[in-house]
Amino acid sequence: MEKLRELLVKENLQSRELLELLKARKEGKINFTLIDIREQFEYDEAYIDGCDELLPTSKFQEWASKLLERKNENIIIYCRTGNRTGQVQSILAQHGLNVPHLVYGIVDYQGDLKNIQ
Repeated sequence: MEKLRELLVKENLQSRELLELLKARKEGKINFTLIDIREQFEYDEAYIDGCDELLPTSKFQEWASKLLERKNENIIIYCRTGNRTGQVQSILAQHGLNVPHLVYGIVDYQGDLKNIQ
């Protein structure tokens, strides 16, 4: 359980670590929100099974303040390759919200993906 808590405060998550967290959440051992920050068309093509929200980076100004209000929640973000999440992560950290991100994004993710179609 301690290892899971450590993963939730880690800056850069590897695919296997996110898989471990998703499995633990499914088993009721831990709780967090997984947020995709790609655009709607990217999400429609494929998203990580277990994703809870879509908050497109193009609308960052609209949702950033709402996310900052969720400081007491465990939040993990991901994008396509980790570039956008790295930038968003940096901005949020400047405002006191530290969120882990999937370091190489969905393109490196080894778990199940779903799609809208």
